[in-house]
Amino acid sequence: MTDTIQRSLPPRVELARPMSSAADPTWTGAVWVGAVDLAEVPGDDAGTVLLDDAAGHRSARLLVRDGVAPLGFVDLPVSDGTLDVAALRAAVAALPAVPQPPIPVRLPSTSVVLCTRDRADQLGAALDSLLALDHPDFEVVIVDNAPSDESTRLLVDALDDERVRYVREPVPGLSSARNAGVRAARYEIVAFTDDDVVVDRSWLRAVASGFSRGDDVLCVSGLVASGELRTPTQRYFDERVTWSRNLEPRVHRLSAPPADRPLFPFAVGDYGTGANFAMRRSAITELGGFDEALGVGTVTGGGEDIDMFARVVLSGAALVVEPAALVWHRHRADLPALRKQAEGYGTGLGAWLTKIALHPHTLGMALQRAPRAVRHLLTGTAAEPTTAQVEAPAPAATEAVTAPLDDAAFLREVGRMRWVELLAVGRGVLRYARSRRTVRARERTADR
Repeated sequence: MTDTIQRSLPPRVELARPMSSAADPTWTGAVWVGAVDLAEVPGDDAGTVLLDDAAGHRSARLLVRDGVAPLGFVDLPVSDGTLDVAALRAAVAALPAVPQPPIPVRLPSTSVVLCTRDRADQLGAALDSLLALDHPDFEVVIVDNAPSDESTRLLVDALDDERVRYVREPVPGLSSARNAGVRAARYEIVAFTDDDVVVDRSWLRAVASGFSRGDDVLCVSGLVASGELRTPTQRYFDERVTWSRNLEPRVHRLSAPPADRPLFPFAVGDYGTGANFAMRRSAITELGGFDEALGVGTVTGGGEDIDMFARVVLSGAALVVEPAALVWHRHRADLPALRKQAEGYGTGLGAWLTKIALHPHTLGMALQRAPRAVRHLLTGTAAEPTTAQVEAPAPAATEAVTAPLDDAAFLREVGRMRWVELLAVGRGVLRYARSRRTVRARERTADR
């Protein structure tokens, strides 16, 4: 139990959202999203917690942190743009205490690689957050992947900041773009993020903490929290993915398989996601770079991040999940976008599984875990959650916070999403072969 709320704390607190929106939400189940530090929680029940830009939100989800360490999420009702302080204090007190991440001996110079394509409207907010990082020595490499216009280049040029460099990669595909970013990176630690996120100010410091957990750590991933829950689609996606609430620090090693993860080392959802991870540049090179047959922008549609995570662990090195390394992610807001994303996840997963099956060693390991993997694919069940999710104790608060996704048409459509993804897994098998042929043809042409 967290018991660090002191009576001397400020009586009035105003919290801001990590991601702004152009208009108030119209869905009655919209959730205001933000964070609160233990030091900000009012010291007595007479205090006030104001939520900035809370119009249209009946409930709020707060990530509670102790410094950079995330303790858990609390869901509370919103009334006239404020939270009930007594309910907040009770919810925070129910969260488990967590240790602070280790402090690295030094902060390594870091290259941040952000790959994008034709999304300059979102890229601006991501860049603003990156340039506000409290790290003393970093650069940002913006990789413009097969762009259709000059909007990204113009945005970067307008910054006039020597920490930001622009790289154009004409070959479409996220893996090609990431490999281009790695080639352009000046530093040994290379961190990757996306154009639809806002990074926490201490992101790179927490990444460094992850690398300090062992000399064999080659990869560090972090928490990708939902930065916006304005639509039923965003709420559905948030409840389905594991990486948006993965708050338990873990060190994954092949030599020490976790007892509670029967699919390990193929339980790829435990490793993180491509919006928030970092690697040693030398390790990326030694592992052969990102597989350019995988990823958004190719016919496989995804899979390049889980492929790299698995290769790190299978190589015998360590992959660290460091939840203090926080970024906020803007999920797809409508069903057509979510369906397209589900198809990409499915084909990417199918393509990656095909790659696993093509190698005798990994095929044997995968076959041992096949029954559980099939059950997971069909039912969507995962391991027991480790995230603390606390609701306010008052009955009225619970009703407001847990407003169901009860629109019949919406539920029918999202019910089809798993089948969309499962069918896409099958297509991914053939698409990986097709994509590998494309890569080989391109490599032969380059060698001439």
